Amino acid sequence: MGKVTISTLDKMKANGEKFVCITAYDATFARIISDVGAETILVGDSLGMVLQGHDSTIPVTMEHMAYHTECVCRAAPDSLVIADMPFMSYTSPKQTMKNATELMQAGAQMVKMEGGTWLSDSISMLVERGIPVCAHLGLTPQSVNQFGGFKVQGRTPKEAKSILADAVEIQDAGASLLVLECIPAELATDISSKLDIPVIGIGAGAGTDAQVLVMHDLLGLSEHTARFVENFMAGQTTIQGALGAFVKAVKSGEYPRDEHTYN
Repeated sequence: MGKVTISTLDKMKANGEKFVCITAYDATFARIISDVGAETILVGDSLGMVLQGHDSTIPVTMEHMAYHTECVCRAAPDSLVIADMPFMSYTSPKQTMKNATELMQAGAQMVKMEGGTWLSDSISMLVERGIPVCAHLGLTPQSVNQFGGFKVQGRTPKEAKSILADAVEIQDAGASLLVLECIPAELATDISSKLDIPVIGIGAGAGTDAQVLVMHDLLGLSEHTARFVENFMAGQTTIQGALGAFVKAVKSGEYPRDEHTYN
């Protein structure tokens, strides 16, 4: 595969090639995920739920994120490594710069932030100083208490219009990637077609440029899973086989299917 960069992903979008993102939190799984051909690895604050046993991502700290980013990057994966900025770690310009710098120095090649147009100035500030940004719209798990639970976003015309406007402004601010989570497939396809930057979907239908799943979910290890999750361990004898099956399914267009999609 060779070392994946932002340019690699831009070229894949331009050529209509799907790419893959899988979460990882340690060196062993980062190496395997890279070896099976996933172009990107997300060191997600989902570790709060799948590793730490919390019911949300909110308790995750910068210390946790930096530690797990270092673990993943020690595997020296060919995949591009994106690290989540955890809850309340980017509330001011000074704090945002300090924490993003810490994740980059831990080995990440990009940081991910949840939120809409209010992030534009922060994104511009980071990008101007050499820190690439992945934005995250739709269901943003750090806002779960504000949303009243893990609910699909963008179902009304007003919400859909707002998410599209946010996506365009975030791109204009300099973001290199965008994650869309739990929004109607039609809206995600529309946003992906209107943006120049690659769009990664999770519960956003098949019309995005890439798909991401939490590793524990796609391996069938999670007790409760969302509609968009498929157990790729079914029919496989090894974890490598399951992760490889997910990569193959995304690239071939076999995943996600209609049953994984919100309307």
